[in-house]
This record gives sequence, C-alpha cells and structure tokens, in this order.
Amino acid sequence: MRIETLAIHAGGEPDQATGAVSPPIHLATTFQHGPAGERVAGFEYQREANPTQSRLEECLAAMEDGEAALAFASGMAAMSGLLECLPPNTHILAPRDCYGGLRSLGQEFLPERGITMRAVNMCNAEAVRDAISEDTSCVWLETPSNPLLEVSDIKSIAALCRQKNILLVCDNTFATPVLQQPLALGADVVMHSTTKYFGGHSDVMGGALVFAKRDALHEKVSHRRHITGNILSPFSAWLILRGARSLAARMAWHCNNARKIAEFLSMHPAIEKVNYPGLASHENHLVAVSQMHDFGGMMSVHVKGGREATLAFAGKLKLFINATSLGGCESLIEHRASVEGPNPVSPQNLLRISVGLEHPDDLIEDLRQALS
Repeated sequence: MRIETLAIHAGGEPDQATGAVSPPIHLATTFQHGPAGERVAGFEYQREANPTQSRLEECLAAMEDGEAALAFASGMAAMSGLLECLPPNTHILAPRDCYGGLRSLGQEFLPERGITMRAVNMCNAEAVRDAISEDTSCVWLETPSNPLLEVSDIKSIAALCRQKNILLVCDNTFATPVLQQPLALGADVVMHSTTKYFGGHSDVMGGALVFAKRDALHEKVSHRRHITGNILSPFSAWLILRGARSLAARMAWHCNNARKIAEFLSMHPAIEKVNYPGLASHENHLVAVSQMHDFGGMMSVHVKGGREATLAFAGKLKLFINATSLGGCESLIEHRASVEGPNPVSPQNLLRISVGLEHPDDLIEDLRQALS
C-alpha cells in the first residue's frame, strides 16, 4: 500500500468491541491479568505498553517501512532514550548544523556516560569517512537540518556505516515519511519529534523511534523506556495517530506554500539568502532531489542589515507568529539566535520559518509589507 493509505489504515482498524471507526482512547493505567500474572489481552501496565500507543506505533512503523516503532513523551525523550543505550567510551558523529537539544545532550549529559559527540559536515561523505574512528558507535543525521536546511546524502553515508558496522540514525522530523524514507536508503533507525508535523496542530507533544529491524537494540531501548518511564500518554498517542491520518494531505499544502514563499523571498532585495532545498540555488539541491519526494514546509532566511533589521522584519509580521516549534497549521517565524541561550550558534541575521496552511498569497503579502 502507498503511504497515504497506510497513514489512515495502519493502526486505524475499527474498534472490535464497538465497531467505532475512529480508534478509541484507552486511558487505563492497569489491565486485568490472571492470578499468576497471565495477561488476558496482552497488556499489564500503561508504562510498559497500552492499546492506544500500540496503534500509533503500528502506524509509525508502517509509514517508515520499519519492523518496529517506539513512542516517547517528546522528541528529546526519544533521542536520549536511544543515545543513552550506546556503549560507554564511544563517540557519536553528529551534524555541524543540528537541533540545539541534540547539541546540549552531547555537551552536558552523554559525557557522564562516557559518550562523546563530534560535529561533522554531514553534507560531505568524505568528511564523514575521515571522522570515523575505531570508537565511533553511531552516526546521527539530521536532514534537512535545523535551522540551515542542509541536506545529507543518506545512501552514501549508510554505505560508509555498513562498512564499519556503525549505527546510522536519521532525524526525519522536517521531511516526515511522506517526503523521505531514510530506512529505505540504508538508515538503521529513524527519529521523529511527533510534536511537529505528525501532531500538526501545535497541541500535542511526543517523539518516536522507528527501527529497520526488531532487533536487540530495539529491545534494549524498549526496556529502557519501560524502566525510566519516558512513555507517551494515551491521549497524546491518540492525537498523534489522528494527525498521522491527514499528514500526507497537509504536507502537500505545506510544500506548495513553502515553494512559493521561498521563490518570493529569494528574489526580494532585502533578503541575503534563502535556505530551502527546493531552490535550484541550494547547495544540496541535487541530493535533495535524489532522496526526497518534495522539499517540505521549513526554510530559513538571512536578512540584510544584521540583527536589528532582522528583528524589525520579524516584529512587523501580522500572520506569521513569532514562536518556537514548527509543523502546525499556523505559520511561525523565529529568530533562532535569541532563543538558543547564552551561547547562540545561529547567525544573528537568520530567521527560521515554518510555513503553515494559510493561503500562500496572504502569507506573501504579509512578508512583503514587513520587508517594506
């Protein structure tokens, strides 16, 4: 089945007890078992597993064409749940441009477990090859990256990792499985912040890992989630499962809007540069064409005139909301350097844009008036 069909039917079968077409929410924290712990219906305690979460995991695995998925309380919970299962005294290669939470995890917490992280230009497979050492246990990709929208060649890096028996993980949050399927290109695990496009309405938080194989790593991460309690609530699982059903349709409109806005901004005299993989001028455009079905709803722009001009532009917008996060119905814009803490890494003239589902002409008019 094609992904649009899988998104609706995987984990979405009618409820056997009532015939309800919409999957039910099971809020129970405990489930009946026999006097010797025999499981009546396969469940025991919500922290280990629950029916609503199981439906979501079935859907996520099907959409990414993996054998198994695990849902978490947030994207960071999914990320840390996997990386903290890596062997101690090893190191991870991570993108030079990446989500700030991954950078903080590598700087502040993973070293406590003897795990170090090194930033690499993931757009250059040779740079990745040169950075791999005997202690490398994992290569972490984020493509397109946050916030510069750099694109890594998943297939080429996967080949390197296979040669060295190194785990390859890909953060697929920006693209979603509708636009890109890293497991099919050779990745071992895909990570999602399901808060974003899967949820789709800025009202639910969650994360997920999808495994190419239901192997020992999957079991180790699953056991860790059970014991540490980084589980997704049933109501959140239900909201994300509901969001998955409309993901393909929403992504089509996100992409349509983003393409038009990227083209408008790339021609505007007040904009220095637009980072959007769908533009032929993007450094990694050909790689994006080779592995993505479309180019997503995320972009970032460099504004001429430095920090003050950039903040003035963001402050004059009326439809675009200055806010963190992405993937919702509403268009958001954010000055990344201002929210990255005391040691920002993003350029002071950079704004990250999450293009929503409004009419593109209205969004372009808002940008035009704010840049005038």
